[in-house]
Amino acid sequence: MSNANGVPKEQAPSIEVNSLSYAFQDGSSGLQNVTLSLPPGSRTLLIGANGAGKTTLLRLLSGKRLAPKKTISIAGIDPFTSGLEGVTYLGLEWVLNPIVRTDIDVPTLLSSVGGDYYTERRDELVQILDIDTAWRMHAVSDGERRRVQLAMGLIRPWRVLLLDEITVDLDLLSRSNFLAFLNKETEIRACTIVYATHILDNLAGWPTHLVHMHMGKVKEWGNVDKFDVGGIRRSGNSQLGELVLEWLKDDLRERGPRGGRPGEGKTYENLEGRGGYGNEKKIEA
Repeated sequence: MSNANGVPKEQAPSIEVNSLSYAFQDGSSGLQNVTLSLPPGSRTLLIGANGAGKTTLLRLLSGKRLAPKKTISIAGIDPFTSGLEGVTYLGLEWVLNPIVRTDIDVPTLLSSVGGDYYTERRDELVQILDIDTAWRMHAVSDGERRRVQLAMGLIRPWRVLLLDEITVDLDLLSRSNFLAFLNKETEIRACTIVYATHILDNLAGWPTHLVHMHMGKVKEWGNVDKFDVGGIRRSGNSQLGELVLEWLKDDLRERGPRGGRPGEGKTYENLEGRGGYGNEKKIEA
C-alpha cells in the first residue's frame, strides 16, 4: 500500500497501545485501560480537556516514562526499554528550555541541532516559519522564539513526531504553514504524527485519525471518516470544531462540578529527566 506520492506506508511506524493503565506516585490514576491502534503514516489529533491525560499518554509513547510491559509498541518496539530511534517529542520541558532565551543567534542554535548537515530541511523550515536568521533570541517575542524552537525540533528527520500544545504562540499564517509542512512530511516520508492541541484553526482537513480522551480514558477513536468532519457548518465552525465542542461539553456534564476535588493533571519534578514508572508528581497533563 502506498500514499498518493508512491511512498510505501508499510515503512512508516505504527503505534499500538494495548490495555495501558498508568498510576502516579501518589496513587492517583493517570491513564485507565487505554487501547489504540494508529496506522503507519497517520496524522492523529489527540483531543480532550485539560487534565484528560494527553500529556501522560504522549510522554509514555515517547519513552520518557516507563509503561507496563507489552502495553506500548511503536514499529513493533517498546520505546522505553529499547530506546527506539527517530521518536521526537516536543512538549512542556522542550519549550521551557532556557537556552533559547539567552543572547544567542539563530544560525548558532540551528547548527547545534544538525542544521549544517540537514541544510535543505533547515532552509525549508526557516522559510515556512518566517524566521529571520539575524534574530537574537533574548530580543524576540514568544511567538518568534517558538518558531525557532520548532525549526530546532524538526531539522533532524523523525519517524514518529509527538506534539503537545506547542503551537499556541504562533500566528495564524505561521501555524498554517507549519501544519502544511507536517502534512507534506507524512506524504513524502515514512513517518507518523500524534498532535495534542486545543486550537482547531486550519485543522479540518489535516488529521487522518481522532482520539478523544477524558479523565485518563479514551472515550472514542478512529479514522476521521467515522466522524464525518470534512466540511464547514453554518455557525462558521468546521465540523471538526463542532464535534470537539460537543465532546468537551459532554465531558464536562459527565464530570460534574469540581466541588473542591484535586486537579486531574500532573506535573513533573524534573522537566528534563526521563521519569520512571510511578515517580512523577502532581501537575497539568
